[in-house]
Amino acid sequence: MIIDAHSHWLPEEIIANAHFFSKSWGDIEAQIKIMDETGIDKAVLSYPTSDAHLKLGGFGEVARIYNDNVAEIIRRYPDKFIGAAVLPEGNFQEMLDELRRATQDLGFKAISLASSYNGVYLDDKRFLPVYKIAQQNKIPIFVHSQIINPIGFERVRDPLLTPVVEYIFDTTICIGKLLMADILRDYPNLKFIFAYFGGVITHLGHRFDVTYQMLRGINFVKDLKGKPTDYLKNIYVDTSGDIKKTNFLSALELLESKHILWGSDWPAKRDIQSSIQAVYNLDITQEDKGNILGGNLEKILT
Repeated sequence: MIIDAHSHWLPEEIIANAHFFSKSWGDIEAQIKIMDETGIDKAVLSYPTSDAHLKLGGFGEVARIYNDNVAEIIRRYPDKFIGAAVLPEGNFQEMLDELRRATQDLGFKAISLASSYNGVYLDDKRFLPVYKIAQQNKIPIFVHSQIINPIGFERVRDPLLTPVVEYIFDTTICIGKLLMADILRDYPNLKFIFAYFGGVITHLGHRFDVTYQMLRGINFVKDLKGKPTDYLKNIYVDTSGDIKKTNFLSALELLESKHILWGSDWPAKRDIQSSIQAVYNLDITQEDKGNILGGNLEKILT
């Protein structure tokens, strides 16, 4: 079974109030067609982050519009799509209320968060009640890079450098802050799934450990009660349509195959067949390939 861990669909009202997205992001029939052509059995629909909340009066309205519309897709295609609910960031009670509504009433099986919100990262205490419920109820959290004012945007605003560099490092910083806030340690059964291989975090495992050891030797950094990589190995990453071996090999070294999920990043990336083939080309067992392509996510969702 092939399950796409990273795909997007947006309702018309979100597209119309966001500055980047075209109508192709709201074409669910096109997604079904490409899924059938490439052998994808199911796909997670998660929020790509946008600035629509600025025109719609806040994240609460975005959450309502997005979740209600995705819920309709889930009802129409229950065997095709898995919903990851948007939460109204900023008010922890509203987040909890929407989490309950989405999972208990609307049929969502996951949560969709951004790596940061106007400079506030996911280590902030406002998210802890969400994490507690998500861990208790085995609800995975899909984390997409923040595309509105990501880290570095205050210094460099470039149409290529922002998505290539700043999106990736916003996700990387997010994971680092979760590590330093002890969230990866204190919520070991919470499934965080980070897009784009978790930024560059898998390339930094050795550097994290040796630098931490050096700084602990002079009491310059807090005691994590273990090596940084002990906790970084708790995260999951998705492949986000990547076809090159570099990120795969780095992720395999730090996380091993059980914490890697294949994702297409549809409709931003459209060469889905090549991204599937990239998994088949890896020098790992057939079982591991199958797990990356869908088995790992299937276990997370059951």
